[in-house]
Amino acid sequence: MTEPVKHAKVVFQPSGRRGHFPVGTPLLDAARSLGVYVESVCGGRGICGRCQISVSEGTFAKENLTSAAENLEGATEAENRYASLRNLPADRRLSCQAKILGDLVVDVPTDAQTNRQVVRKRAEARQIDADSAVSLVTISLPEPDMETPRGDIDRLREALIEKTRLADLTFDPILLPKVQAILRKGNWQVTAAIHQDRSVLPTLVALWPGEKQAVYGLAVDIGSTTIAAHLCNLQNGRTVSSAGTSNPQIRFGEDLMSRVSYVQMNPSKLPDLTRAVREAINALVDKLVGDVGAERSDVLDATFVGNPVMHHLFLGIDPVELGGAPFALAASDAMVLNARDLDLELNPGARVYMLPCIAGHVGADAAAATLAEGPYKLDEITLLVDVGTNAEIVLGNKDRLLAASSPTGPAFEGAEISSGQRAAPGAIERIRIDKETLEPRFKVIGVDEWSNEEGFAEKVDSVGVTGICGSGIIEAVAEMYLAGLITEDGVIDGSMAARTSRVQARGRTFSYRIADEDVEISILQTDIRAIQLAKGALYAGVKLLQDKLGTYKLDRIRLAGAFGSYIDPQYAMVLGLIPDCPLDGVSGVGNAAGTGARMALLNRGHRREIEQTVRDIEKIETALEPKFQEHFVNAMALPNKVDPFPHLRAAVELPAKKTVDEGEGAGGERRRRRRRG
Repeated sequence: MTEPVKHAKVVFQPSGRRGHFPVGTPLLDAARSLGVYVESVCGGRGICGRCQISVSEGTFAKENLTSAAENLEGATEAENRYASLRNLPADRRLSCQAKILGDLVVDVPTDAQTNRQVVRKRAEARQIDADSAVSLVTISLPEPDMETPRGDIDRLREALIEKTRLADLTFDPILLPKVQAILRKGNWQVTAAIHQDRSVLPTLVALWPGEKQAVYGLAVDIGSTTIAAHLCNLQNGRTVSSAGTSNPQIRFGEDLMSRVSYVQMNPSKLPDLTRAVREAINALVDKLVGDVGAERSDVLDATFVGNPVMHHLFLGIDPVELGGAPFALAASDAMVLNARDLDLELNPGARVYMLPCIAGHVGADAAAATLAEGPYKLDEITLLVDVGTNAEIVLGNKDRLLAASSPTGPAFEGAEISSGQRAAPGAIERIRIDKETLEPRFKVIGVDEWSNEEGFAEKVDSVGVTGICGSGIIEAVAEMYLAGLITEDGVIDGSMAARTSRVQARGRTFSYRIADEDVEISILQTDIRAIQLAKGALYAGVKLLQDKLGTYKLDRIRLAGAFGSYIDPQYAMVLGLIPDCPLDGVSGVGNAAGTGARMALLNRGHRREIEQTVRDIEKIETALEPKFQEHFVNAMALPNKVDPFPHLRAAVELPAKKTVDEGEGAGGERRRRRRRG
């Protein structure tokens, strides 16, 4: 009797693609079969070194696997030769040479990705009046003499007090060994940087010889998927450079709870998660200052925002308490810290301002987005939603403001979708389905033309068609509903196979094939369920806040975050991702969290403003609300089982209701139902 072939589960990050492969499969082959781009130009001979990967070790509860470097076969002769000639890092392997022996979580390192994720968190245009926590003072001192035996530091401090009228001025001890050399290098003229914020004493934090023209600040939004950083001139308030990167913590878990679970299962690995995000930020700083010809030492202040789990991991705080009720934060108030204590490679005297977190799962990123959009200043009732792996929701106006979060999971970012991937060249981001022919046309990231337009076939060769990202899956499900391919309950109608070969039987359910140029890209019944679960959780969270507010009227909906900016508002409403509202009142506001971080960086008044606002916001914990489940069940339907959506129906013709049994598969076979005894 032949032994069954053993299979192992392999998860590739940061793309999130996963599959099961026979033991002995080369890792590069596994990546290619999933549409994961790993570059190799030597035909898999271990010569070019372009296909480097690393193994993320530990127990991954959500994936139900334990990943270890030993789950790859040992290095081959070709790999050892490459390592000796080219200095292959100790934690890297060549995927063309490494064969799968067991379950793995594999990270395709950022520096080895040429087809890497597109980071869509640009700096939004916003005029911000500069009143930063850092001020520059240029001053001249007399040379020391024998008659006045005072220390150079003391004389400098006294001269600065006289000029600034800051009687309680102190200095950062890190300057002690440097002051004398700087004074003499500047021929007794120096520029001092003084940090002054909140109840912290005004502090001399940096010193340069001669006259210093400009110093900079850093505003960073640490998202669970991407990190965006902006370099700003602290004197005039201008954003001079922006950059983004994938959050390298993805290799420890795609969503927030996966990372919390990872730390819980592997407590000794907490420093690895903290180090990963800090190193990514330091790499961004290097790029930002290089863009403007500045030095790291020119960066004197920084603001950071992120959801509570990202906030805690960045600070090196164990996030496990956030994994269960009562979702206790270790620290929620705003903080001023030394950048050097966080291993940030800025000026040694640089300071960091951490914006406050609102609640256990409504973080400093939601606070920053609230600061940027200012619903607390308006008469109109505004819904502000930051759609991510955990949706953060703020609802209200100047009279009352409420906040909550909903566990949407990573489906909107392409994870947990059969052909899903994060936004990268080759990912389908837009789709339309002809209601008569049921034929799709689509756009992929990296190509301007639609798939049915001239020039698409030639240009798509450079990126391929590799998967479908968040905005694409939203439009695909909504378009399938509008075309009658799925019912309002989200069931793919198998009878449509009589009209198009794109509807195909998959056991007891059906799928809809969009493309099969490089890899097959189909929408499965399980994909639609994943989207329904995610959008149902978000909608239920919004409904709970509307219940508490006592009104279901919405004047404005603002979709924040990179994903929110790329959702078509009409499709978001057709799907039932957001409540009914005049369509012209719905818009994406881009990286509102990053905008709020810049506002807090450049103006101390904005820091006080958001600190007070966070104290005033009413926090609602959705997990404890009995009506959440009722709202959630209704929100599983498209767009909703009970809510009428009058504004949407006035703008879009929704299909007539029809019912299809999800258990009806190929040949009309029905799934047998068990009787309850």
